[in-house]
Amino acid sequence: MQRRLSQLALLVPDYDEAIEYYCKRLNFELIEDTQLSDSKRWVVVRPSVGDGGANILLARAKNAQELEAVGHQSGGRVFLFLETDDFDRDYAAYLANGIDFIESPRVEVYGKVVVFRDLYGNQWDMIGRTI
Repeated sequence: MQRRLSQLALLVPDYDEAIEYYCKRLNFELIEDTQLSDSKRWVVVRPSVGDGGANILLARAKNAQELEAVGHQSGGRVFLFLETDDFDRDYAAYLANGIDFIESPRVEVYGKVVVFRDLYGNQWDMIGRTI
């Protein structure tokens, strides 16, 4: 049996704002944007084509409880990990796009890593693996 994590949901307050951020500033691709009802869309983004990593479903918060969780789905910990084949290129591009890095890049046994916050405060590791 083969299984893989294909997608995860990320709460956002507004579909269009989230699409703009992830596609323009993080250089993700918009995979799907389908209107499901007057208030709900199926919006999927992913990093530029790689070897089959997970997609992100941008899920608009539908009530006060979900809106409160935007940016805090992991309790303030890093929970999204973006691997890149060229750390220095992507770090420079993200700096130019105003991405909110909360530390300087560092070298770990597995490669280069840096933590950034997205538009909503979610913390991400950007990783350039060497092993």
